[in-house]
Amino acid sequence: MEGMNGGHMHGMSPVDSNGTAPMFYRHKMMMHMTFFWGTRSDILFSGWPGSDTGMYCVALVFVFALSVTLEWLSHCNMVTDGPNRVGFGLIQTLIHAIRVGLAYMAMLAVMSFNAGVFLVAVASHALGFFIFGSRAFKKTSGKNSDVPAMHC
Repeated sequence: MEGMNGGHMHGMSPVDSNGTAPMFYRHKMMMHMTFFWGTRSDILFSGWPGSDTGMYCVALVFVFALSVTLEWLSHCNMVTDGPNRVGFGLIQTLIHAIRVGLAYMAMLAVMSFNAGVFLVAVASHALGFFIFGSRAFKKTSGKNSDVPAMHC
């Protein structure tokens, strides 16, 4: 094919020799590269939530729950140290992998450039931090102690 060099395209135009765009250019949806307002958006998956306002609200609730869960996993120590250090390390690693996966999903949701998704993600991260990361709800080991007795 003209313009191909070892399977890589160099200087190739999206129009073929017949003057028409190849199939993968004709059906490709353009992605927003700036923030926009509206309920018609693709968040995380192609066609979801689509143009249905109810499904857009479900998507916002999903992003909210995703971000709060991410903050919970980031600030809670769910595993206590025990005699089996390798088992403890494996559980910590699994929790870390889940947390990183959720963080990437939240990042990809925000990359939809939908302003509503962005605002919900920031607000839910802030709320999750306030509940799980700040001192507001932490139990202390003593009356005047600033050292938390537990992490959640």
